[in-house]
Amino acid sequence: MKKTQKILEQDQIDKIVKRIAYQILENNSEELEIFLIGIKNNGYILAELIYHQLKHISNLNITLYSIQINKKDPLKGIEHNFDLKKMKNKSIVLIDDVLNSGRTLLYGVKFLLDIPLSNFNTAVLIDRNHKKYPIKIDFKGISLSTSIEENVSVIFEKNNAFAIIN
Repeated sequence: MKKTQKILEQDQIDKIVKRIAYQILENNSEELEIFLIGIKNNGYILAELIYHQLKHISNLNITLYSIQINKKDPLKGIEHNFDLKKMKNKSIVLIDDVLNSGRTLLYGVKFLLDIPLSNFNTAVLIDRNHKKYPIKIDFKGISLSTSIEENVSVIFEKNNAFAIIN
């Protein structure tokens, strides 16, 4: 029987979100506009949290969007709610909750690199250190060494976010 262990509590996630927001701001100090793009579902929720924190600490024009990537078959195409051309020569931060193999983020990066950008970064709450694909994470909450059989999940409930491993 697998034992479930909580690895992040709400207050820890809040601190991570705040730190990532400041890192994004610092890394984009020359920018006037930043686009945050969250990978549905949990990546978008994390992007929303970062968005609100950035709006609180900055006067920059911050825009939040989402993309949907089929995690089982990422070649099926990416659904999105924005015009990619609006981002030309702008700064983008692609956000997901957990980095496992890196495949989902890699397909997201590939999609977003169809236009020239002034700055491109990636952010995750948890990096599991199991990358199979050459993806670099610029902003991460925690690095977690796990076995490949273990499952890491981030749960976003109203006023209660946490991460578990089982």
